[in-house]
Amino acid sequence: MQVLIVESSPEVGRVWQRHLERHGMTVALVTGQEEAIQKLQSSAPDLIVLDLVLSEGSAFAIADYANYRHPDTRVIFTTNSSFFSDGSIFQHVANACAFLPKEVDPEDLTAMVEHYGKTAS
Repeated sequence: MQVLIVESSPEVGRVWQRHLERHGMTVALVTGQEEAIQKLQSSAPDLIVLDLVLSEGSAFAIADYANYRHPDTRVIFTTNSSFFSDGSIFQHVANACAFLPKEVDPEDLTAMVEHYGKTAS
């Protein structure tokens, strides 16, 4: 399974990346919109783990671009904000499949990625 992590905090992203790789996944880690779009132009990940509040760029632009280029690629959003905690993210982003707190346990994130990644394949 191929996973793209778009996370503003490289430290957090690396923790998730290493955990997913230990479970046999191929993982690319980027920190902003420009890098994410470049990755999406050259490959089609099975799933994207996407920080809702990016330091560089827009998570919505990345999700929208992924939906256009790779309609089967699903997105798990992470955030440390309470915005969209009512679940309305699913009304705004067609390829959103989950919405998790940024403090998610790496084991729980891995389970979600495995579940939704298999659904997308």
